[in-house]
Amino acid sequence: MDRRRMYRMTTTPETNTVNDKPEAVLEQSEGNREVCPESQVVETTEGLDLEERCQKAEEEAKNMFDRLLRVSAEFDNYKKRCSREMEEFRKYANEAILSELLIVVDNLERAIDAGERSLGRDHELLKGVEMTLREMMRIFEKFSVKPVESVGKDFNPAFHQAVMQETSDQFPENTVVKEFQKGYLLHDRLLRPAMVAVSSGSKS
Repeated sequence: MDRRRMYRMTTTPETNTVNDKPEAVLEQSEGNREVCPESQVVETTEGLDLEERCQKAEEEAKNMFDRLLRVSAEFDNYKKRCSREMEEFRKYANEAILSELLIVVDNLERAIDAGERSLGRDHELLKGVEMTLREMMRIFEKFSVKPVESVGKDFNPAFHQAVMQETSDQFPENTVVKEFQKGYLLHDRLLRPAMVAVSSGSKS
């Protein structure tokens, strides 16, 4: 036999192949045993880092959602407030000019009173003044202006301005007995108080 072919034959259990370097197989196996634990540690650390990042992202998302809800609620309140203010403005935008027109109504009423005494109820001039007054009151009604109830009502400082007191057997104490100048409301707001006389009770 040729001496060059005379050497010790070795095989590995896994492949049953010939390996003439058993020391290399041993070193390779030992090397694999040393590497595996380090790989597992790296993977575990990376998993923990990823979990922490996910938790942090969830917290940030929750905080952002809470802020969004607060901003949305504040915006809804702002819209409601603006709507109320706009409605309030529309209701009372004509308050100043309507208040000035009350003077015209007062003068028309005085003219009618004077005309009835001097000209008579059926005078044509008086009828014209009455027609003008009715038209003014129609305009007032259109803009939700209405007179304050006074005579026979309890005196209310929110609607009445007392200019005098007088005894009365007809009206109990603190009741309006006369009206010198009409008061008016614009919607539910006082446009002008009524100037009145208030009963101080009977003489007895």
